[in-house]
Amino acid sequence: MHSYIDVENGVVPSVCSLDCPDQCGLLVHKDDGRIVKIEGDPDHPVTKGSICNKVRHMTERIYDPKRITTPLKRVGEKGDGKFVPISWQEAITTITDQWKKLISEEGPESILPYSFYANMGKLSSKGMDRRFFNRLGSSQLDRTICSVAGEVGYNYTMGGRFGTDPEEMTETKLFVFWGINAVSTNMHQIMIAQKAKKNCAKIVVIDVHKNQTGRMADWFIPILPGTDGALALGIMHILYKEKLVNQSFLEQYTIGYEELREHVKHYDPQTVSAITGVPKEDIYELARMYGTVSPSMIRIGNGLQHHDNGGMMVRTISCLPALTGQWELKGGGALKSNSDYLTHNTAALERPELQVVPTRRFNMNLLGQVLLEEQQPIRSLYVYNSNPAVVAPDANKVRDGLAREDLFTVVHDLFLTDTALYADIVLPATSAFENTDIYTSFWHHYIHLQEPVIDTYGDSKSNPDVFRLLARAMGFDEQPFLDDDAEMVNQALSQLSNPYLSEVSYAALKEKRYMKASGTGNLLNNLKTPSGKIELYSEQMKSAGFPALPTYIPIIQDSDHPLLYVPAINHNFMNTIFSNNEKHIKLEKAPKLFMNRLDAESRGIEDGAAVRIWNERGECEFTVSVGEQVLPGVVVSQGIWGDKSGQKRLVNALTPDRIADMGGGATFFSGRVEVAGL
Repeated sequence: MHSYIDVENGVVPSVCSLDCPDQCGLLVHKDDGRIVKIEGDPDHPVTKGSICNKVRHMTERIYDPKRITTPLKRVGEKGDGKFVPISWQEAITTITDQWKKLISEEGPESILPYSFYANMGKLSSKGMDRRFFNRLGSSQLDRTICSVAGEVGYNYTMGGRFGTDPEEMTETKLFVFWGINAVSTNMHQIMIAQKAKKNCAKIVVIDVHKNQTGRMADWFIPILPGTDGALALGIMHILYKEKLVNQSFLEQYTIGYEELREHVKHYDPQTVSAITGVPKEDIYELARMYGTVSPSMIRIGNGLQHHDNGGMMVRTISCLPALTGQWELKGGGALKSNSDYLTHNTAALERPELQVVPTRRFNMNLLGQVLLEEQQPIRSLYVYNSNPAVVAPDANKVRDGLAREDLFTVVHDLFLTDTALYADIVLPATSAFENTDIYTSFWHHYIHLQEPVIDTYGDSKSNPDVFRLLARAMGFDEQPFLDDDAEMVNQALSQLSNPYLSEVSYAALKEKRYMKASGTGNLLNNLKTPSGKIELYSEQMKSAGFPALPTYIPIIQDSDHPLLYVPAINHNFMNTIFSNNEKHIKLEKAPKLFMNRLDAESRGIEDGAAVRIWNERGECEFTVSVGEQVLPGVVVSQGIWGDKSGQKRLVNALTPDRIADMGGGATFFSGRVEVAGL
């Protein structure tokens, strides 16, 4: 079989690498060895040929003239962006000489990796890199910036990252999109819902902002940030009171349903309305709809968990399908993540045994604090698959840390990102189309193989290749650092403890390109909770210091500023990916701040005016959109915009770096601000 790189002219299969639940099958069109067009694979069983604007215009990112083609060394001040090209040999020697010096003088824990999932490939995000830093003995990073709080909360109820199969949702009659702008972040979920709508399904959206998903709903329910758990408890109150629960299901498949029935008596609709901003009549209507329409499916979004109480909110919402017995019905239930259907052999890929001595760990949401800590300071930062100068909370603190002259920083990326401007050495990264890797969706049930479809761009290198070079230069000669990409894929798919991937192998993927997890239809008979049942009451939570029953706990009021601020996603960026590409900037136009008419009038602010938004952490300047898109007391912006030219649009300058209630998650959406006209 020929390599796809060898296809100079024609169409070759691929898969999207972005941190997106849909993980689309792609067809890549090549002309003279270059990608000229990217379209969806119509044969893919879930994504079926449809792709988003981000990927449709990906060629402009791959061949962007601003893309880095060679290693760079800083020659100016940190943040100035003045670099000169150097060779890979000089770059690797400079890095490893500096690290050897730090290890001898201050120990390996003075070095910290910082990464996330700009590339979702298993090899690119958690393979040779983990082996290297385990062997190095560096400080370790807890990668908790995105979904961990909600996953922990959901797991207390359901025992793992298991949910409804998207391929069964054409049977669904009620879709509840809760805290997710799926039009922009899960487009095929919307397409499935719209298809089901032709068979009389209803679409309800619960969110803090009437975004594109809210505008397409049959019913949009605005809610105050951080109060979604109270709304779920109010729904439970009505379901029990009006005998809309499925008693036989509760008795067979759950524990704690009697305790929950007594507990939710405290969450009457009037009390819940005062907490959430949702009218009492709407709470009744929503509960009765949920209690009488089946199958119903709740799509639980990422936004909910980015609060102080994010884990508990997701835990609470995840109890609802059990009350009405939805898990027994095709197309019924909930979906937060389906990742555990596709878990690989993590230990074989990451090789934790290479870490001889346990080392200190840092939560990635606390990067600003970590870099400014004077006792046993971090003296070197290695950044890949992330752009912390823009995405990490309390961004001004992060930038103060990155500006330290005694911090030796290396950034491996495709572009001179905001973070790379603070680097001492910048390394050029390959795109996913230049790599071998495996990809698993956290929404559908398919695992994909990616093989290179184009040659490497300039002198760029993949994450595994760079860490092999660093290992060799550090004198690490163990076999794990000699494994090539194919061997690493084989290891990730071998000796699996996950029964759902029993039919999957590297050889099978090479033949089929993607495969579905098998035997995923028996969720109720294979729950991983301590009791083996859906846990409405959780002794495990009680032992961890949480209420055993789902409970509304308000978010922290961290200042006297009057407005709750939610910096949400936009349609044309993927976090900061694409935010530096002209095509996507033009599509998105400019950052806006959405504000309720009453709040604007009380401040003398008119629609379309320039405004300043600030708190004790920082400030931004936006154009305001005044209307009814958000409730009074709430302001929402969209998109994580780069801030290299000082436009004062660094939204994470405003976000707190407090840690959420569960799993060490972020609290991006629990900050407070004030707004005034400029």
